[in-house]
Amino acid sequence: MSERKSPEDKTELTSSQSYDRLTEFFEHQGLLASGAEVHGLLTGMVAGGASVEGDEWLLLLSDLINEGQSFKPQLRDHVKLMATETCASLRDPDLGFQLILPSDHEPLHERLQALTAWVQSFLVGFGVNQTNLAGLSADLREAIDDMVEIAKLDITIEDDEEAERAYFEIMEYLRISAMLCFNELGQNANTTCKTNKTLH
Repeated sequence: MSERKSPEDKTELTSSQSYDRLTEFFEHQGLLASGAEVHGLLTGMVAGGASVEGDEWLLLLSDLINEGQSFKPQLRDHVKLMATETCASLRDPDLGFQLILPSDHEPLHERLQALTAWVQSFLVGFGVNQTNLAGLSADLREAIDDMVEIAKLDITIEDDEEAERAYFEIMEYLRISAMLCFNELGQNANTTCKTNKTLH
């Protein structure tokens, strides 16, 4: 790998990193979760109001995806970087937040599988801090209800133009819903998020 020279380069590790490389990195670190699952969990935690300051959230994350085992230093650094980048992109005034999923060149069923895993993980991360939906706005409650339905999606569908269009519509809906969730619940808990650089 080429050496990393600046915080901006470090951010490349997450937002621009291919889903495959991220998933492969996790495999090498002994993690069973895919890039989509880890990103979905982190997004759900951050958007739902869990703070990514300090180390408490790392302990919680290790319970969820690493059987409670401590993260190895390299994995820990990478997950912290992902959390910071996720937080920053959710706060981006240009709505730059994106889901980490397989590339558009991958077969549709693989992308749908990853999309479903992302939203299932998001709901787990969201549920860490938000167990009672009664206090949420009507829009956000509707979005969470829709996410629950999307999480049950049947992935045995025809790989055609209509299914392709539906995939992109769902992906965009999840993207907007995650930002809606962060705007309502997450940004006050993560006030140190920056929009254009990585924190240390």
